Amino acid sequence: MQVSVLYFAECPNWVDAGQRMRTALDTIGLDEVEVQFLAVETVEEAAAVGFGGSPTFLVDEVDLFGPPSSAGALTCRVYPTESGLSRVPTLADLVAKLEERIGL
Repeated sequence: MQVSVLYFAECPNWVDAGQRMRTALDTIGLDEVEVQFLAVETVEEAAAVGFGGSPTFLVDEVDLFGPPSSAGALTCRVYPTESGLSRVPTLADLVAKLEERIGL
């Protein structure tokens, strides 16, 4: 399993996103899975990888939260939560998406 956090360096929430992904993986017993961080630095690169904004969470190259409407741009991404929009999904949402993706 390949887990990646794609990010745009000007959006500072990617560090928190990586930590939350690590915690989510550990929560479901996947502590051996490495989280890779991939910087997206140009608009061309963003378009080529279908970048959904920073941070984007990929498992085996599939966006855990589906492709957003702004795919391909150097932007910060927001996620819906029970408390409103957030720069990083909740731990519970990440765990649920991971479990759904890997069939747990």
